[in-house]
Amino acid sequence: QLQLVESGGGLVQSGGSLRLSCVASGRTFSNYHMGWFRQAPGKEREFVAGITWSGVTTRYGDSVKGRFTISRDNARNTVYLQMNSLKPEDTAVYYCAADPSYMGLSSDRYDYWGQGTQVTVSS
Repeated sequence: QLQLVESGGGLVQSGGSLRLSCVASGRTFSNYHMGWFRQAPGKEREFVAGITWSGVTTRYGDSVKGRFTISRDNARNTVYLQMNSLKPEDTAVYYCAADPSYMGLSSDRYDYWGQGTQVTVSS
């Protein structure tokens, strides 16, 4: 089993920045494509960003393009989400996810999930 643990969430003012981290263990991290999703109360889980195992290809949800950056360090078994210019509508629980063969928008396609970290952006 691949275990994923997110960290870095918190309370930030509108316009601020946060960096989320997701550390993987239990399997070879570089074998997995990674994604970040978020879910706000009463809303469906939303794709935020994804990155292939090599880090060469990334993909972003429309609502975060130009503000968020996904990256990974395979030597540290970690994927990051740098979030800049945060808005109140970015408030949600953020989850990282992993899959050996899929990197994309569909949350159903990811095999492994972390427990989530709360991000709250105040206006």
